[in-house]
Amino acid sequence: MLINLTDYFKNTEKSDIIDVEPDVEIVDVGYTKYPVKESGIYKFDITNNKDDRVKIVVKGESKVVMPCDRCLSDVICKVDVDSEFVLDEPTVYEESEEEAEAFMNGYELDSDLLIHNELTMGLPMKVLCKDDCKGLCPVCGRNRNEGDCGCDTFVPDPRMAAIQDIFNAHNKEV
Repeated sequence: MLINLTDYFKNTEKSDIIDVEPDVEIVDVGYTKYPVKESGIYKFDITNNKDDRVKIVVKGESKVVMPCDRCLSDVICKVDVDSEFVLDEPTVYEESEEEAEAFMNGYELDSDLLIHNELTMGLPMKVLCKDDCKGLCPVCGRNRNEGDCGCDTFVPDPRMAAIQDIFNAHNKEV
């Protein structure tokens, strides 16, 4: 949804709270994409703060489906957005496009792009299906949370490999 901010920059008394239902179905972080299962209504509190700038406060939450870092099961992560932006009038950015906000195009604010950016920044670093997740078996790949697979997962100490080689060379069965 595009929100025209022209009136907010021109009128110092202008202030509104706008409810936005985002049209964000996927959070694309570059190397992978996470589906958005559910998004609530986001509140955009837009105010002219009387110094030729517009302050935007965005609050809302979405539920994003991400894989568990240990067992790869789907986990629904609640991502809260509570951000504040202070924007200069777009004519200020004409000289230096680097400073312009990515979600602004002239006087129009792209609310979906802003929400997508905030969801991307709010994704958790570590996702676990439960605190005591056992992960995957390194031998067969079975999810250990569903039961024991019976694989031998003993990993010998690599520092003892030279001694094991000597033992194997001199201890031949007769």
